[in-house]
Amino acid sequence: MPNKAIVTGGAGFIGSHLCERLLGSGYEVICIDNFITGDRSNIEEFLDNENFRLIEHDITQPLIPEGLDFHGVKEIYNLACPASPVDYQNIPLETLWVSAAGTKNMLDLAVELKAKFLHTSTSEVYGDPLEHPQRESYWGNVNCMGPRSCYDEGKRFGESLISNYAHKYGVSTKIIRIFNTYGPKMRANDGRVIPNFITQALEGKPITVYGDGYQTRSFCYVSDMVDGITAMIGRERFAGPVNLGNPEEYSIKALAEKIVELTGSKSKVSYKDLPQDDPKVRRPDISLAKEKLGFSPKVGFEEGLKKTIEWFSS
Repeated sequence: MPNKAIVTGGAGFIGSHLCERLLGSGYEVICIDNFITGDRSNIEEFLDNENFRLIEHDITQPLIPEGLDFHGVKEIYNLACPASPVDYQNIPLETLWVSAAGTKNMLDLAVELKAKFLHTSTSEVYGDPLEHPQRESYWGNVNCMGPRSCYDEGKRFGESLISNYAHKYGVSTKIIRIFNTYGPKMRANDGRVIPNFITQALEGKPITVYGDGYQTRSFCYVSDMVDGITAMIGRERFAGPVNLGNPEEYSIKALAEKIVELTGSKSKVSYKDLPQDDPKVRRPDISLAKEKLGFSPKVGFEEGLKKTIEWFSS
């Protein structure tokens, strides 16, 4: 019998790449997505695969195993949540609710099925960090009432919910904290910095940089992120949380200049005010991921950008 997994948010950017990896590894995959931010085109190529099933559903509403035949599911990957500031600030209540009720419903399903439960948390739990780089032991610097709080605090609540479910019900849970990830299948209007800069450069528009451009981010190519996710699900007796990302750090200004160079664009940089609570620095300490998962990013930044630009160009 092949392994059988549920991927919530499976039509999203990282979720669709995870579905592809699992199918390629011989899994039966049940993708659950309500397409509030996911894109059906991301999973179009899988729809004729007999090992792939799509359930269009909002996980804030309960799933009944008997009615939907989840027999044999041994792994649940919980990726359902808006992850772009543009999205989660437009739909803040939905973002909070999927992190709370949605995560609870999938945890209930994991308890019912006796399945492993892997949850994708985020580097945003660290807020605008006062520790650099960020280790898993850092508790964060989050404005619980700010414009980003629906995502930041939703994910922090999700982590607490998961750890308490593990304690009370003995379900096998795993928490990863995803740092900035990029690659093909990102939406052009995603609102995150790499798709923004690429689409602006390809169209010859000004590159919009918020603040002075010296704030930093670390960027992980999506195949490396999926490597980390699949390594985590297979690691016994390790629940996390664990940082997954690429520790190489770049300023936003340097990123803009590199994308202009790689696209051959004539775009110039346009500076605007930095949004409230936007982190000044963001870089993961991945020592724990290296030790426990053997995780180390393989795709270089320029190589990953070229692949992403090629996808957007096509």
